[in-house]
Amino acid sequence: MIGYDFDSPVGRRGTDSYKWDTPESAGVLPMWVADMDFRTAPCVVDALRGVVDRQVFGYTYVPDDFYEAAIDWFSSRHGFVFSRNDVIYTSGVVPAVSAVIKALTSPGDGVALLTPAYNCFFSSIRNNGCRVAACPMALGEDGKYCIDFNRLEEVLSGDDVKVFILCNPHNPGGRVWRRDELMRIGQVCLSHGVRIISDDIHCELVYDPYTYIPLPSIDPDIAAITVSCLSPSKAFNTAGLQIALIVSPDDEVRDKIDRAINDNEVCDVNPFGVAALKAAYTQGSGWLGALKEYLYGNYRYLSGRFAEELPEVTVMPLEGTYLAWVNITALGRTSGEINDYLHDNAQVRLNPGTMYGDDGEGYIRINFACPRRVLAGALDRIIGALRQIEVLRLLLFSRLHES
Repeated sequence: MIGYDFDSPVGRRGTDSYKWDTPESAGVLPMWVADMDFRTAPCVVDALRGVVDRQVFGYTYVPDDFYEAAIDWFSSRHGFVFSRNDVIYTSGVVPAVSAVIKALTSPGDGVALLTPAYNCFFSSIRNNGCRVAACPMALGEDGKYCIDFNRLEEVLSGDDVKVFILCNPHNPGGRVWRRDELMRIGQVCLSHGVRIISDDIHCELVYDPYTYIPLPSIDPDIAAITVSCLSPSKAFNTAGLQIALIVSPDDEVRDKIDRAINDNEVCDVNPFGVAALKAAYTQGSGWLGALKEYLYGNYRYLSGRFAEELPEVTVMPLEGTYLAWVNITALGRTSGEINDYLHDNAQVRLNPGTMYGDDGEGYIRINFACPRRVLAGALDRIIGALRQIEVLRLLLFSRLHES
């Protein structure tokens, strides 16, 4: 990690940061919104300075090298080959998902997804007048989520289900889907005439020995029914720059998406997002490798602290993302109660599992993308507060048993 500093805290409070400045007292540590408390790659900063130096910020033309940067990055790193004609740009992955749902469904249609699921998927579905067709995941023997394919088959067989949303890697569970899982997802969707939206925003944040496999790369028939939503924003901490790509090889589908994007007025992007994407995808691989090493160290530190100090609370084994999915069912409180308790008593803001649907009950989500000493301080607060709950629970159990 020579040349890259992930240990020095970045002062974000008072900078109009949604994560840090959404009404909070000065003492609350925000470990919730999925952005990182690291400076982005130096190459991105340099590119943004170049935009500032122009001193004019008018409407932006998206140049050829923007497309070339994305195409070269995904083909060389992930074997995902697409052409410029396959690409539509927009202001973010959430607007992209919403536009694709609008393009591929009619009000009243079902949109399937694996639950628990990223919370914005639910709003994107409902805002388009569609029905959430949830497919709850199961827990495997390894403590990770796995897909109940019998249940998925049942959900996708509904006459009204037109679209399936895949999150790869999965948020909030941290799974990176294997090739055989992706192939089976694709085959089930093909058999039921269901198109796929693949949200791959966390795709660069995958840890050895796991490998991100783009769904369209595994089979041409599956590629034909898949719309991929891509962005450098999570990996390079540039969410506020508002840039994303929608990739589809189907001309008719792409035309519908383009119409939906224009209907929703999310067809324009800004010069900073364009410059950042080009810099990240052409010069950012070294920084990204160092970031992943640091993040995985944070995950190991977090999971080790819980295992040693509060083993009743278990951290789901992580394959990708910087989001720890933590099982708190042993504490005998709901996710919402634990979340509120930690905010009020530990001065830490997390995400309750039920934010990601009913199947998230029993979990909290912790964003560990911060300097390790900040993470250490947050875990001191979290584990200390949760241990008090566990002590009280055991004391109550003992008294009830004695009576």
